[in-house]
Amino acid sequence: MRSAATGPGASAPGPTRRRFLMALLAIDRTSYYAVILSMGLMTLLVSVQVFARYVLSSSIDSATELARLFFVWTIFLAIPHGIKIGIHVGIDALVGVFPENFQKQLARLMALVSALLMAILFWLAIGAVADKWQQLMPTVPVAAAVFYIAVLICAGHSLLHLIAQALQVEPLPSAPGASVEGETS
Repeated sequence: MRSAATGPGASAPGPTRRRFLMALLAIDRTSYYAVILSMGLMTLLVSVQVFARYVLSSSIDSATELARLFFVWTIFLAIPHGIKIGIHVGIDALVGVFPENFQKQLARLMALVSALLMAILFWLAIGAVADKWQQLMPTVPVAAAVFYIAVLICAGHSLLHLIAQALQVEPLPSAPGASVEGETS
């Protein structure tokens, strides 16, 4: 199976685009496994907490806070994967009446505007991380900034995908089992 980047009417990416795609692929796969790990830890922690509470009549003091932390990380690490494939809420009633070429150019413009917003969010998240670094979470001796680090990573990762969309660079498949050539198993 051929990838969309080398499909009919598309040319093979140059060396700079290829390096960008390979770096983005590495980030995507790392993020993908981090989402799985975070979801797994959240599920395990909540399950152990329910067992401890209802079977052992005990409780884990930090369970709620840690479960919330894992949930936040799961969501923010997963957002760029949705951006990558265009899964988002949108109303295209007006856009749908425009010619296809105009729709494509409008999509590129919106990707650029969104990339600008992600760059701003990235910058603001750096400030939030720095601001919250000295503050500890109530039940765990960990900086409250770990919540904002997830936002920082999300903004940076999303920015890269939005740049790729604006440049019309087709991303490589990043799910486990997908090869660099675009084949899935």
